Amino acid sequence: MTPLVTGAVLAAAVTHAGWNALAHRIQDRLVVFTLIVGGASVIGGLMAPFVPVPAAAAWPYLIGSAVLHVGYHALLLRSFSLGDFGQVYPIARGTAPLVVTVAAAVFVDERVGGWQLTGVVVASAGLVGLAVWGVLPIGRGTGERRTGEAARPHWPAVLAALATGLSISAYTVIDGVGVRAAGTAGGYVAWLMILEGIPLVLYAICVRRSALWPQLRPYAGRGLLGAVMAVTAYGLVLWAQTRAPLAPIAALRESSIIVGAAIGALFFKERFGGPRIAAAVLMVAGIGLMLTTG
Repeated sequence: MTPLVTGAVLAAAVTHAGWNALAHRIQDRLVVFTLIVGGASVIGGLMAPFVPVPAAAAWPYLIGSAVLHVGYHALLLRSFSLGDFGQVYPIARGTAPLVVTVAAAVFVDERVGGWQLTGVVVASAGLVGLAVWGVLPIGRGTGERRTGEAARPHWPAVLAALATGLSISAYTVIDGVGVRAAGTAGGYVAWLMILEGIPLVLYAICVRRSALWPQLRPYAGRGLLGAVMAVTAYGLVLWAQTRAPLAPIAALRESSIIVGAAIGALFFKERFGGPRIAAAVLMVAGIGLMLTTG
């Protein structure tokens, strides 16, 4: 994987973490998803006339990916309703790279070299380690585990997060194949944003009805900026998937977890902590291995 592709995926990770940080203060998750995904759909509609139309071979993948993205949003909303963001999100994102590695080898016959595979495993170890730490119980009001207290993860939240991770893995592989068949990363991302955004917006309208717009309006500016960042982030990932194997790209993309933790520490005064430092070190080591050739 070249430094250019690596830089693009890392830029996508930073951008992804950035729009998540913008949405961090909005407690109503349906409002957040409607603004970001609905705004991305509008951006896709504005892009469509100015980018090539994806080749016919890509449309089954586009439609399948859009369905999976809708399922991903539903599962993520469910996960957030069952557990805290800091617990659910690392599990959902951290399990994806290893599953993508296996799925890409089985379904796409795409195998990475020894050093890149080692890098994926090392980076994933940091992400999964952070995820496991996140499900451990914490002392009330202290932010730390009680001495001698056994881990009691909230299994419905864990299972929902794992299902979310599987959906991420599925659409990552499908999009990797689809964008290569499309012949245009710009056209693929534009139509993907259109197709995946419409169902969620219609759902929000059905659920909130006339109350939806007053709930969206206070956050409209933040939502539009977040939508631009979301489209940019995934567009960079799709472009990278046309130039490198899927597994290392998936691992690099999930470094957004570490970036998000750093943003939380810098801007929201959240504790970064030893586990996140260890996860960051493993992620950096994994990136170095992924860049190793031979």
